[in-house]
Amino acid sequence: MSYKIKLEIFEGPLDLLLYLIKKDEINVYDIPITTILEQYMQYLELMRMLDLNVAGEFIVMAATLMHIKSKMLLPQEVNLEEDIPEDERDPRAELVKRLLEYQQFKEAADALRAKERARQDIFKRQPVLEDKESGESYFEASLFDLINAFSKALKDVPKELFYEVIKDEFTVEGKVHDLLHMIAQTPHIKLTRLFERAKSKLEAIATFLAVLELIRLKEIIVVQKNVFGEIEVFRNKANIEPQVSPEVQAAPEAS
Repeated sequence: MSYKIKLEIFEGPLDLLLYLIKKDEINVYDIPITTILEQYMQYLELMRMLDLNVAGEFIVMAATLMHIKSKMLLPQEVNLEEDIPEDERDPRAELVKRLLEYQQFKEAADALRAKERARQDIFKRQPVLEDKESGESYFEASLFDLINAFSKALKDVPKELFYEVIKDEFTVEGKVHDLLHMIAQTPHIKLTRLFERAKSKLEAIATFLAVLELIRLKEIIVVQKNVFGEIEVFRNKANIEPQVSPEVQAAPEAS
């Protein structure tokens, strides 16, 4: 499958690290580098498998994590480090500093955007919904939330189907049309239901890329009621008439 996507929602490596730290409730001042490196590399592998355009900065961060891990494995020269402050002896110190600074800038940027939205009075246009029955709010899911859900979905596909010869060719174009038809019939659907329909790894990948394409086209929004909660897919009411980009036109899925 050759289908590359570059999305505006594709955050950088520091975003991914903060996501992993928050997901595992890790103390940012005491990051288990081996664990974080393993999870980070798993996400990079998923991105490559999905043919997403992985920016060079993600690779640089992977190399940085490997370097930190190697330094932590080396025996410390106590005599040489007696005059060095303790926080500077830790190979993770610079990374922790960068993460904290990035988080502060990100929070400040979010606050400024919120003030700008309030000033322009465009809250109704924001992709945050409310459950009319329970009154609970939905918050927009990040790309990393989507990749996490996709990773779990792949584990649920029976292993024998990974090697099964699939007669039908599942394409992103076909899945885009399937999903457009589905959301025209149903206002919202759980993301897990979309993956449950997949009978092979290829079909699951095509489904995931179709979801990303429809997010890019602003045809759907993906939301959660709480952090790391179940993801739901809603039709974007701002786009009444679905418009498919030229690169994913026509050609329904072969049967």
